[in-house]
Amino acid sequence: MRGELDFPASLRRRVALLQGLDAAALQRVYDERLRLSPGADTMLARFRQLGVKTLLLSGGFTFFTERLKQRLGLDYIISNRLEIKDGRLTGRLLGEIVDADAKAAKFRAVMRGLGARKEQTVAIGDGANDLKMMAEAGLSIAFHAKPVVRAKADCALSYSGLDAVVNLFET
Repeated sequence: MRGELDFPASLRRRVALLQGLDAAALQRVYDERLRLSPGADTMLARFRQLGVKTLLLSGGFTFFTERLKQRLGLDYIISNRLEIKDGRLTGRLLGEIVDADAKAAKFRAVMRGLGARKEQTVAIGDGANDLKMMAEAGLSIAFHAKPVVRAKADCALSYSGLDAVVNLFET
């Protein structure tokens, strides 16, 4: 998150530790451990009211982001895919790893698909793997971010919830 590690190699090592884990554990993690950032639901509800398109770019896993997309009404997601065989995690990933380059590429692709100009876009991030994506946006917001991200973002939210983002746009 601070940009000190090789993200793809680190992710592969961490995922390898999951080899043999019953895939049902993922649902338990979603139900019992996964928590939204404070204010996320409020921010996203307001964005939906305003017709703002939303994209979740995550170095996490599709098991979680697909559920969040449905639950929160997100328009687009990209994340890493865990390989599961016979109801168990294999310790491997499927497809390309969602790293800084993948996040920036997906951000640009969605922007093009919507016909949006850079100045019409906002990117919110917290780790070094978000910096390339944030550089693509008209406004970059560091949210409870690592120092390297706060230093490069247009603005930073360090004490409020994500609902404060709406205040940047409403008159």
